[in-house]
Amino acid sequence: MLLNGDCPESLKKEEGAAEPPRENGLDEADPGDETTGQEVIVIQDTGFSVKILAPGIEPFSLQVSPQEMVQEIHQVLMDREDTCHRTCFSLHLDGNVLDHFSELRSVEGLQEGSVLRVVEEPYTVREARIHVRHVRDLLKSLDPSDAFNGVDCNSLSFLSVFTDGDLGDSGKRKKGLEMDPIDCTPPEYILPGSRERPLCPLQPQNRDWKPLQCLKVLTMSGWNPPPGNRKMHGDLMYLFVITAEDRQVSITASTRGFYLNQSTAYHFNPKPASPRFLSHSLVELLNQISPAFRKNFAVLQKKRVQRHPFERIATPFQVYSWTAPQAEHAMDCVRAEDAYTSRLGYEEHIPGQTRDWNEELQTTRELPRKNLPERLLRERAIFKVHSDFTAAATRGAMAVIDGNVMAINPSEETKMQMFIWNNIFFSLGFDVRDHYKDFGGDVAAYVAPTNDLNGVRTYNAVDVEGLYTLGTVVVDYRGYRVTAQSIIPGILERDQEQSVIYGSIDFGKTVVSHPRYLELLERTSRPLKILRHRVLNDRDEEVELCSSVECKGIIGNDGRHYILDLLRTFPPDLNFLPVPGEELPEECARAGFPRAHRHKLCCLRQELVDAFVEHRYLLFMKLAALQLMQQKASQLETPSSLENGGPSSLESKSEDPPGPEAGSEEEGSSASGLAKVKELAETIAADDGTDPRSREVIRNACKAVGSISSTAFDIRFNPDIFSPGVRFPESCQDEVRDQKQLLKDAAAFLLSCQIPGLVKDCVEHAVLPMDGATLAEVMRQRGINMRYLGKVLELVLRSPARHQLDHVYKIGIGELITRSAKHIFKTYLQGVELSGLSAAISHFLNCFLSSYPNPVAHLPADELVSKKRNKRRKNRPPGAADNTAWAVVTPQELWKDICQEAKNYFDFHLECETVDQAVETYGLQKITLLREISLKTGIQVLLKEYSFDSRHKPAFTEEDVLNIFPVVKHVNPKASDAFHFFQSGQAKVQQGFLKEGCELINEALNLFNNVYGAMHVETCACLRLLARLHYIMGDYAEALSNQQKAVLMSERVMGIEHPNTIQEYMHLALYCFASSQLSTALSLLYRARYLMLLVFGEDHPEMALLDNNIGLVLHGVMEYDLSLRFLENALAVSTKYHGPKALKVALSHHLVARVYESKAEFRSALQHEKEGYTIYKTQLGEDHEKTKESSEYLKCLTQQAVALQRTMNEIYRNGSSANIPPLKFTAPSMASVLEQLNVINGILFIPLSQKDLENLKAEVARRHQLQEASRNKDRAEEPMATEPAPAGAPEDLGSQPPAAKDPSPSVQG
Repeated sequence: MLLNGDCPESLKKEEGAAEPPRENGLDEADPGDETTGQEVIVIQDTGFSVKILAPGIEPFSLQVSPQEMVQEIHQVLMDREDTCHRTCFSLHLDGNVLDHFSELRSVEGLQEGSVLRVVEEPYTVREARIHVRHVRDLLKSLDPSDAFNGVDCNSLSFLSVFTDGDLGDSGKRKKGLEMDPIDCTPPEYILPGSRERPLCPLQPQNRDWKPLQCLKVLTMSGWNPPPGNRKMHGDLMYLFVITAEDRQVSITASTRGFYLNQSTAYHFNPKPASPRFLSHSLVELLNQISPAFRKNFAVLQKKRVQRHPFERIATPFQVYSWTAPQAEHAMDCVRAEDAYTSRLGYEEHIPGQTRDWNEELQTTRELPRKNLPERLLRERAIFKVHSDFTAAATRGAMAVIDGNVMAINPSEETKMQMFIWNNIFFSLGFDVRDHYKDFGGDVAAYVAPTNDLNGVRTYNAVDVEGLYTLGTVVVDYRGYRVTAQSIIPGILERDQEQSVIYGSIDFGKTVVSHPRYLELLERTSRPLKILRHRVLNDRDEEVELCSSVECKGIIGNDGRHYILDLLRTFPPDLNFLPVPGEELPEECARAGFPRAHRHKLCCLRQELVDAFVEHRYLLFMKLAALQLMQQKASQLETPSSLENGGPSSLESKSEDPPGPEAGSEEEGSSASGLAKVKELAETIAADDGTDPRSREVIRNACKAVGSISSTAFDIRFNPDIFSPGVRFPESCQDEVRDQKQLLKDAAAFLLSCQIPGLVKDCVEHAVLPMDGATLAEVMRQRGINMRYLGKVLELVLRSPARHQLDHVYKIGIGELITRSAKHIFKTYLQGVELSGLSAAISHFLNCFLSSYPNPVAHLPADELVSKKRNKRRKNRPPGAADNTAWAVVTPQELWKDICQEAKNYFDFHLECETVDQAVETYGLQKITLLREISLKTGIQVLLKEYSFDSRHKPAFTEEDVLNIFPVVKHVNPKASDAFHFFQSGQAKVQQGFLKEGCELINEALNLFNNVYGAMHVETCACLRLLARLHYIMGDYAEALSNQQKAVLMSERVMGIEHPNTIQEYMHLALYCFASSQLSTALSLLYRARYLMLLVFGEDHPEMALLDNNIGLVLHGVMEYDLSLRFLENALAVSTKYHGPKALKVALSHHLVARVYESKAEFRSALQHEKEGYTIYKTQLGEDHEKTKESSEYLKCLTQQAVALQRTMNEIYRNGSSANIPPLKFTAPSMASVLEQLNVINGILFIPLSQKDLENLKAEVARRHQLQEASRNKDRAEEPMATEPAPAGAPEDLGSQPPAAKDPSPSVQG
């Protein structure tokens, strides 16, 4: 339990709602100045300890904190090794029972040293069930099958396999063992140049998984429920157990506890059996009757408690594994019971059985949020309800597609059906009643839910009081798309026509508006850049709206104002929406736009809108500055000439190809210029518009950039422009014309700024995508939709630095192929009935990936297919079409379809007709394609080695497809305060204030834990940064502990082979090496290399860093030949991706030279060091310290070489009697290896004496002011640049103070 009380003062700026947002929400305040001039509040809740007295064990003390609930103590006791078998008890203080749900601070008389007594309570049926369930969870606590099956938010983690569970404390033990012989040879498949890509090592066998068998069977007995006469004796339910010794017993759960009865499988006898032992806990009873249980259960609990908590805490959202080993299917009473009830997990905790999701989702939003504690409570509640809702919606959607839920309109055909389950409304992604006829039919109906989800996400983020959205989850499962929504109270009783009081239900033919909705939506219009506008309805009356027409407003029976159908929150993307008679700007036409897309719901992403507005804002400032300067220069100039000056200077601007301002990371072309512009903005603002000339300037600049206001910069979009069926009044024609132009400019901006900006970032390695998901993330952060993937790849191909973009090109092609395959797979699966699922999926995978020329699909065996099929059954589950069309697909057809799909959807021409040609032409790996397609479609395959390239048998059999999981999209509620702390902490670190940064980030960690619980992606980024800071400040143990948590969390929340996890493994290895755990460091690095080979392959810029790390560690343990293999590979990769003249390459040459020196092969060493020296000399000049160091080292090498040569000559001349001076061969010291490791990983140490720190801060502050204006504002939003480009280190060592060198690793948003 991480609580606020654990940290010193938590200082926090209050975001007072009164503070007006900057125009358009462009907030450029430096996050470091958070705590100034605002009211500051301090959460200060110190913890205290209480004594716990439980029956049968020694009293122990427990640290608690005032804002915990009593039930959190219950949880702790249910988790502790010595009290874990109790669930049904209450806590008493001085004879008074404590209420489960009260906070500890509200309990009278509870203070430091109070004694809490654990008192056993009588059972009820519910309590007995919870107890049995808890015992089952304890028995299965080490069993990974729940994680492989993707249930109960369990997920996998393999870190402990590679660290032997011994991080942290053991560093001290191992100190003396520095040079103990370690076996450092990695498996063959990890070595550079190996072509083999095995799958099995992905999920190594964990020793703890061979479960200790405590019981053979524990299930509900067939005699349940107890008959009336036994109920009146207190019988609650009966259990059936087979012990490890094969003894079969029947157990009664009664109000007083558990005892053996005399029933057998066929004979009911509820009388107690001997031994007549009644126990309040099932575990104690089993301990009595089975020695094996007693022994193994104790060992199991010991192991359970020793595991790192992060290996067993549930994640907030389910993570699915795309591979799993062959598992035994064991009897499990709880799982069996869950499968046959519609309950979700623990739902009997909530009175009334099913949860009213809508009420929960909306009341959490209504919680107060005036100060930090209130906001924390609110965000925590929102997040919790949200993750519960997502789990329930996922389960319901699967039940709907599997045909286990009755439709509410069963007489309609399958596609039209709608369902309600557990207070959630489900609809299928088909075009019901030709609703989307003008927009692309079924295709439009398929994308509408994701667009709607993006809208919900956006309105939730703006968080306007009084405006409500529906809980929304979109689930893709077995080829179907299901939308799950919470239900507006009263909506099912009335007709939609009556309910909608704002917006339109027929895409703009009839439109209504409502003053309260306009008022609420007006508040969202600035952050969302939506223009308030007028449209005509069917009676030609003007109606005012502040959203797109199909956004509907409905007042529920609860009086809340709901908005739904937010699928067009953002403006349309004109590149994919050909409109007759409209010309697109020239950049678009050059790129072959507009292209007709499959549907007409293509929107620009929110990130694009924001980047575009920011781009225009800079433009606006530059124009205003230009004109004011002109004014100042010639006071005589007339205003009229100025007016023309405005727009014309804009024209030249927008035609320019993106120069200094590529992409959204606008770096002002000159720092001082931007500072002037800011100053200007302030003077203009201060002017109050009294000076007519400056007003004129602003008006011109506004007009030039398309601002809707003429007195201030304000750009907004009308989302209804170009909507078929929407008409605008005559009076608005000018506004509509300007809006059309704005949309065209935005479409052009995406092509001329954002995509080139992305490619430029990739060339400079500012972003390092490693797989499809990270590439997609990088694109989306720049507002580039996936449908532009083909355009991105074309630009990569045309780029002058084409070979440095090899990795991006490969990932892009792989993504293009697997996405096209996914589109085909979706329709392919819709024709498969449940019994043919594994056969169909394995057949598809064979056609997609296997070299076997003609795989044959196996249809379900004939004798099982019933002859009496009723063709007219309307009520079949959606998947039960009686067709076997899937069985005749051939690899040639499938690949032809994939190429066709790539052309139609992404406008990219693939040059391959088979999988082998694709692999050959584009350098792809089949295993990587298998991973990508499985992750995208939810397939789970058996963990084994697949012979993809065999031409004699297909790679997959139907036994290899284990499962198909849903792919779930949902809203991710954010912890806003924690995030502000995190960003301020990052800013402080970037300015070199490490200690302050560390405190802020610790506080952020506390707040993240408070809102998200222990497991979350953002917490992971926080832990990584903390670890890095502790490492820099020399606290290795703390660094290790934080980084270990970061690795575990990344494995659990993002996936065991997610690129982020690979990065985390690398950092952990470095900290292990620094703590003298050499063998652990090596096995972690080998794991990271294996994962990278699987996810991408060898030819990736990150591989150079990884191989340098491995090479250095191997050099440190004197494995010179092995070390050279890795270092020389790193050198080759660096040379390819950074160019032969880059400083990283010079460093690489130096590392190789050092190993050759250790081997006494001086000629090779000299050769490499000379290469390095040349690079330093040309890049940095003669006098740079790097060049000098290199030249010194060259001298030293030459001397050693000469000495060696002399000795050899002496031996040749005098034979064995020669007088040989001893040669000095140096084994590298650990310190020197560590120093090089820090350099390549971009970490520099600061000897932190107080005086140094003060000087450093002064220096950094001075530099910071200079860099302030030019510093790239969006550093923290960078995607995969999980680290600063690591060898940024050598490049600017000379020019920067060390601390400023290490910009904090950015958040993975």
